[in-house]
Parts: sequence; C-alpha cells; structure tokens
Amino acid sequence: MTGIWGIVNVTPDSFSDGGRYLEADRAVDHGLQLRADGATVLDIGGESTRPGAERVGPGAEQERVLPVIERLVAAGAPVSIDTVNASTAAAAIRAGARIVNDVSGGLADPEMLAVVAESSADYAIGHWRGFSSDMYARAEYHRPAREVAGELRERVGAAAAAGIAPSRLIVDPGIGFAKAGAQNWDVLRGLDEIIALGHRVLVGTSRKRFLAETLHRANADAEVSEARRDLATAVTSALAAQAGAWAVRVHDVCATRDALAIAHAWEG
Repeated sequence: MTGIWGIVNVTPDSFSDGGRYLEADRAVDHGLQLRADGATVLDIGGESTRPGAERVGPGAEQERVLPVIERLVAAGAPVSIDTVNASTAAAAIRAGARIVNDVSGGLADPEMLAVVAESSADYAIGHWRGFSSDMYARAEYHRPAREVAGELRERVGAAAAAGIAPSRLIVDPGIGFAKAGAQNWDVLRGLDEIIALGHRVLVGTSRKRFLAETLHRANADAEVSEARRDLATAVTSALAAQAGAWAVRVHDVCATRDALAIAHAWEG
C-alpha cells in the first residue's frame, strides 16, 4: 500500500494552512491526529515554500520545528524534516527525524548532502529550479517529465558522490515547483519517467494551485474550497499510487487514505 505523508506546517504563512499550527502544542496535536488518521510519516516544516514566500533563517526555523519533532518522535511517530537548510536538517536528525525532505535536492545549501551522508537518515530529493520568490521564471520545458527526470538523475548522482547510499534515496518530481499549471499535469502523466530512475517516488499535489485552476475551469461559478482541493488531492494521490508512487504527501490524510483504499480494492 502506498504510504501517506501527513503535512505539519509550523509556519505563519504556508499557502494553505499557514498559522493554524504555529504554536507547538497545536502542531503536535495535529500531527498526532494525522497519525491516527493513517499517516505513515509526519513531514514537519518551518519555512513556507509557497510562491513568493519570504525566506526564514535557520535559527527561527529550528525554534519552530525542533520542539514539535521531539514530542512527536517521543510519541512514536516516524518524522521527516521538510527543510532546505543543512543546519536544520542536522538538528532535526539529532531530535529523531528519520528522513530529510529537501525540496531543493541539495541545491539550496551546499552543506546538505554532507550532513545527510554523515547520518543514517533517508533523503528525499525534490525537483527544484530556484527559491519560491522567482521559481516560475524558470518554468520552461519542452518535455516536462523527461526533463524533470533528467534533472533528478543529476541530483541522485550528486547524492551518491557525497556518500548517500541509493537505498536511502527518495525522489520527488516537485509538483508546483517551477512548473506552471499544464506542466504539472505533463509531469504526472509521465510519472513513469521518474519511477524509471529506480528509487522510491514521493508525489505531493496537496491543495496546489494547478488543482484549483483545473477545478475552476470545470465549474467557474463555484468556490474552489479547501474541501474541493482535498478531494482533488485524494484523486491525484490515488492515480499516482496506481502509477507506482511509493508515497504521497498530503494535508488531509483521511481523504487520501480512503481514496487509496478504494483504488487498492479496484485493483484487487
């Protein structure tokens, strides 16, 4: 069964739920609820990667995430740290995080690969072409899935050269990162190009803009609510699982858990 990563944003400005779980107690309660709902990993982030988001220093990031990680790990939850900062990754690993989820694939911080290599943590390599402030300026592709796969292959090679064993690697096509609406669909339709790299594949479509754009085109008169985005996320997550994704990353674990269960039953 495809794994489900539950998102815990300990931020004031994430695009979907910014501010809801900024306080540690609320973030921990939310994480525990996601775990009860069926999350196999809790992905804890302290810096928003929404388009145009302001950068956060590693010190402030760590103040947000470390107390949450420590308490969730103490409660027995498998935890991933969502960060592009090597110092935050190192601190999170010391606090018990088992996975470093780096949306930049090691491009944002030149120390990241060495930090991960020195640990026993797994490493999720995201496809990335720059920080959120101007990433859409780099959204130029001829064959999106093939180009994304090629750039991920380069980052996998860099990780291997740094001493990270292939068995520890996860690749993520970076849906929404430096990709305009239709390009995201092209990458999802070509997910076999990513899977062919031979590593575990993580797919994160949750509540992203391209889903809202698609829903708006389907019914321009209706509000594209959070609930509608979560339903669309559950559908794309189930389709990603059928295409071979190892795990999906979502805000609403329940909806995706149910969609995966139905898709699994359909397959027999």
